[in-house]
Amino acid sequence: MKSRRTPQPPPAHGGTGFVRIISGQWRGRKLPVLNAEGLRPTTDRVKETLFNWLMADTAGSTVLDCFSGSGSLALEALSRQAAFATLLELDKTAVKQLQQHLLTLKCDNAEVVATNCLQYLQQPARRSYDLVFIDPPFRQDLALPCAAHLEQHGWLAPEALIYLECEKELNVASLPAHWRLLKESIAGQLAYRLYQRVPPAV
Repeated sequence: MKSRRTPQPPPAHGGTGFVRIISGQWRGRKLPVLNAEGLRPTTDRVKETLFNWLMADTAGSTVLDCFSGSGSLALEALSRQAAFATLLELDKTAVKQLQQHLLTLKCDNAEVVATNCLQYLQQPARRSYDLVFIDPPFRQDLALPCAAHLEQHGWLAPEALIYLECEKELNVASLPAHWRLLKESIAGQLAYRLYQRVPPAV
């Protein structure tokens, strides 16, 4: 879910103005989403597909949610027993709402970082992550630089899983060569894909 900078109709995601946690310890919980232009959560349909793909890989993982927005993806992972999550978000109002979500859920194994994602990822990694969500605003040339910074600055565990949600016309040929495509699907103007990092041969 992320900020789109052009007006969009609200998606069907389990209730206008809310994101719904699909499964896990917070199953069925609905959390408010900012009524702001362009702020759209990943739909339940896409999110359910994604977490079916990740069924055996979420519990115990460390999660990095780039361009976190409503936090829909990170919160779903935490509900499904992810060990820890870092949520990166630039919008100050969205940051406050993410912090409130963690308080509401009594979640103490996550952090919200108010930051420009691309700038943040250009520093040496504070930790490596097993599961990374990349769902930036569409058509702003953010997805591919984000992927490059993740790889170059040590943010990824050796066999990390990386989820990329982007406009379907984005040319992903320049993603890191050792990211192996595991799953992909197209829904309207949206493409969503799951990659696994294959450690480069020594």
